[in-house]
Amino acid sequence: MPTAPHRPPPDAPTLGALALAVAAVSSSAPLVAFAAAPALAIAFWRNLLSVAVLGPVALTRRRAELRALAVGPARRQGLYCVLSGVALAAHFATWMPSAKLTSVAAATALGATQPVWQGLIARWQGRRLPPAVWAGIGVAVLGAVLATGADFAVSGRAFGGDLLAVVGGMFAAVYTAFGERARASVSTTGYTTVCYGVCAVILLVVCLLGGVRLHGWDGGTWLAVLGLVVGAQLLGHSMFNYALHRVSATTVSVLILLEAPGAALIGWVWLGQLPRPLALPGLALLLAGVAVVVLGGARAGRRAQPAAVPADAAPTSD
Repeated sequence: MPTAPHRPPPDAPTLGALALAVAAVSSSAPLVAFAAAPALAIAFWRNLLSVAVLGPVALTRRRAELRALAVGPARRQGLYCVLSGVALAAHFATWMPSAKLTSVAAATALGATQPVWQGLIARWQGRRLPPAVWAGIGVAVLGAVLATGADFAVSGRAFGGDLLAVVGGMFAAVYTAFGERARASVSTTGYTTVCYGVCAVILLVVCLLGGVRLHGWDGGTWLAVLGLVVGAQLLGHSMFNYALHRVSATTVSVLILLEAPGAALIGWVWLGQLPRPLALPGLALLLAGVAVVVLGGARAGRRAQPAAVPADAAPTSD
């Protein structure tokens, strides 16, 4: 039976990194809701500026790898990087507008359904889902129905935002599935540079075709965009990755779910967004169901049979 890798107990820097990472990813939806700019434009700049940070490093240290991904023996992995970027663009194009249409709490919680979709993708690929994962999916779906039903009763706009958030979670799962294939042999720097670059190009085309304004905003909006780049896009992921040397991927996956209450708290204190009372039980059930899916998939991954949900695949923070 495979055994989990030995890790030393978490030290103070690791715990601090985890707290910083949760805070960083929790700021994503509030920053999108605050920024006085179209969501698609924010998504474009978020990815383009990330490439501006990662690109020089990739061109300096990973030039041969990038060439192999484009015209060399690693073209299949390069295709997975590109497809991952396409799925990431679809994720941002659906989830980020949802943060402007519905509440910060609902957009974040419904977007966190990614592990549920990840499990269903695994089942479609022929892997067996353990009973705990099916139970978690059922609880999460029930919670999503209750939460979106409460929003539908209040506002059609909020209900539309809820649906976009769910679709955003689905595309995040597709993005992770392709990324898992690519990351089997591609470095983190090479993969993220290609993925974010493809995502930025697609979002730029969509913005140009749709007549979405890409500039002319106030300073506060540009600061919000920079906050998204430094926070959720770079710092959040980096701190979670740093902590993996002392905590398991399953623990990180569950901690990422704290993004939902964290975003709700920031949205309440900063934006004055109180979560709708009728939606709260549904959101709580949804997050509980997702946690069961993550933990159930991790237990399956420790058995001799193939895992239904990869134990090392953490949800994507926004």
